[in-house]
Amino acid sequence: MSDQQKHYPLSGITVIDLSHVYNGPYATFLMAMAGAEVIKVEPFQGEHLRSRGDMGGAALPFAMLNSNKKPVTLNLKSDKGRELLKEMVARADILVENFAPGVMDRLGLGAAELHQVNPRLVYGSSSGYGKDGPYRDYPAMDLVMQAMCGVIDSTGFADQPPVKSGAALCDFMAGIHLYAAIMTALYERERTGKGRVVEVSMQDATYASLASNLGMLHARGDAAPARTGNRHGGLGISPYNVYRTEDGYVVLNAPGDHHFRAILDVLGRPELKDDPRFMTRSARVEHFEAVDSLIEGWTRTMARNDVAQRMLAAKVPCAPVRNLTEVMHDENMHARGSLQWIDHPELGRVVVPHSPLTFEGCARRAIAPSLPLGASNGEVFRDWLGHSQEELDAMRANGVIS
Repeated sequence: MSDQQKHYPLSGITVIDLSHVYNGPYATFLMAMAGAEVIKVEPFQGEHLRSRGDMGGAALPFAMLNSNKKPVTLNLKSDKGRELLKEMVARADILVENFAPGVMDRLGLGAAELHQVNPRLVYGSSSGYGKDGPYRDYPAMDLVMQAMCGVIDSTGFADQPPVKSGAALCDFMAGIHLYAAIMTALYERERTGKGRVVEVSMQDATYASLASNLGMLHARGDAAPARTGNRHGGLGISPYNVYRTEDGYVVLNAPGDHHFRAILDVLGRPELKDDPRFMTRSARVEHFEAVDSLIEGWTRTMARNDVAQRMLAAKVPCAPVRNLTEVMHDENMHARGSLQWIDHPELGRVVVPHSPLTFEGCARRAIAPSLPLGASNGEVFRDWLGHSQEELDAMRANGVIS
């Protein structure tokens, strides 16, 4: 461990990462960037996201979520592979997996078994629906969870088919909650000396994000529209929409009456402050079409960024609708170090994110690019666990490591 790394909140913590794709790897990425030593255990063909790169598109996401991790390969279906994992667990603080419920138990590596090896281990797991309940064995990916959680039904316009979210909301919601659960258990272990099993389901982690839509359902019952387009999910704020400009779109939101009065000043229509249709939020919600028509009549004559700058100068929540190239080059995120350019050994010059978690007085940990499959086998199995090179050669020959 470097001297700099010793000063991070999770310095001295070792994580065994058995997870794949987005959910678990995002939780362990947050741990790595907080200073933990994360050992990524993969099958010989690599975890699912690594192999998706063969079809294009997944190589960058893998690099985004696996910075500062040490990848090893391990055949957990072999006796020696399971023995090696237990050697790692004996020296580790945290294990993370997002297999389907029951997989680790069938391998003889369930939480009960691993706690016999290391009672201090924090065992974190995540799945689509949780390890109990009637949906336990249903397969789950982000698209499926968006459908089951109501995200797809609540996205889009009322007169058109439902639309999935462009973002992998359920996967990353679960990853964030998994990190929180593991950190909570780690804090408890500092007081009790004992580890704990924590679990997060994608379904549970997503539900609260639909608060506005659920509020409208509670208030209006069957009269509540399933989809509200770009308007507020609870139809409780106006203006709250996407508005066309000369060269694109902007979003604009006026949660308070003073925001709308500021909008009228920017529009050059201060006389409308006394119009009963616009004086209160409730009145504006009742007359949302008139509100939207008034605003878009002005925004259509303006450039996108000009609209945003004028509204922001008046302290009105507003932003241009930006494409992903613009977002990737965001000056605020680059200035803060939230996004960074790195020279990746496989991908070349790319932008990758740092952790959203910042710790005052602690410089951001330098980003170490994601490594090829099994690149850390020698460092982990020989240097950390103490096996000789001859033993490693024999394990390769016997199909234990690749």
